[in-house]
Amino acid sequence: MIPQDVANTIVDPKAYADGRRIDEAFTWLRREAPLAQAQPTGFDPFWVVTRHADIQTVERQNDLFHNGDRATTLTTIEGDQRVRAMTGGSPHLVRSLVQMDNPDHFAYRKLTQGYFLPQNLRDLEVRIREIARSFVDRMAAFGTRCDFARDVAFLYPLHVIMEVLGVPEIDEPRMLKLTQELFGSSDPELNRSGAEVADMGEALANLQAVVADFMTYFNAMTEDRRANPRQDLASVIANGQINGQPLGHLEAMSYYIIAATAGHDTTSNTTAGALWALAERPDQFARVKADMSLIPGLVEESIRWVTPVKHFMRSATEDTELAGQPIAKGEWMMLCYPSGNRDETVFENPFEFDIGRTPNKHVAFGYGAHVCLGQHLARLEMRILWEELLPRLKSVELDGTPKLAEANFVCGPKAVPIRYEMH
Repeated sequence: MIPQDVANTIVDPKAYADGRRIDEAFTWLRREAPLAQAQPTGFDPFWVVTRHADIQTVERQNDLFHNGDRATTLTTIEGDQRVRAMTGGSPHLVRSLVQMDNPDHFAYRKLTQGYFLPQNLRDLEVRIREIARSFVDRMAAFGTRCDFARDVAFLYPLHVIMEVLGVPEIDEPRMLKLTQELFGSSDPELNRSGAEVADMGEALANLQAVVADFMTYFNAMTEDRRANPRQDLASVIANGQINGQPLGHLEAMSYYIIAATAGHDTTSNTTAGALWALAERPDQFARVKADMSLIPGLVEESIRWVTPVKHFMRSATEDTELAGQPIAKGEWMMLCYPSGNRDETVFENPFEFDIGRTPNKHVAFGYGAHVCLGQHLARLEMRILWEELLPRLKSVELDGTPKLAEANFVCGPKAVPIRYEMH
């Protein structure tokens, strides 16, 4: 068993907002207990998978380690009971690709997979570049100071995915707010209550209300796209069929929600984290400005560095073993992506931000059949933004202390104040 203080740290949203605290906990675990059980206060016990190789081994075997049999994200015993009471027994408030196993996962993923393939995204590249340029102009219009997270990084990927999805620009602020309330449910500055959430009942009521708001919005959109289909992702979801039948209501709503939230929030976090890293490292900033061919390396390193998705949970479908450790059928496992991305056996100097890092086999997008559907779009958006911004950015430095969001599932910087000069 993992010592109680370490077990409590790896589930604590405030530890992720601290950054150093969570890094220290994972470093200790990789060294002393790379695959061991934790039972934080109020939680069922679960295996903590901290090594890069072990995370990949689990992700490679989707029949042996399921996503959907238990909660796919970490939840307390009370939280799990409340969700099951709300849903009539399911551990999931939503049922997206993330909560599915085969054969459903394969069938639902196939529905939109073509949309996100690199060759099909090329058609979007010109439009994404226009959007990126408009945000670089916006940054220039601020003068010499802005909060890069709030003023640029949160808004640019949001605009791209909403255009792909078919959400009108006027509704983008609403989508951003709902996304931050969903992923920032533990953060008093982001959640719906605007306060510290002391009790699981209140936290879940907030989350349920956010999900309900998303569903109300996308339900109306589904009706519209069935009557008036367009060339957008919403029309694909609204009119899609699985095994000859329209998508179930929960599955369709969940598809919209994952596209509308994960489709921008992770990219936003990574983009904000990248500029934070460059502002603190003038040598890296000068290096990429002098050689724009390093931009793909900057993108990959920032994805590894930020690792916006902190964990997913799996459960064993039968008695098995992992890294020589027996795992019993039904046991829960936490795949710790930030830990895998700092694994000293895979990454040389993992706590250094190095845009020239090669190879960079991070696990920030997951691995195997559940690898992030939008990974190519995310890379494309980030590459284009840096291609547009870096030639115009003469200098950049921090203008205050950046802040990380308090969350143990999806999070990154929520404030990156910078001072800069632009051409």
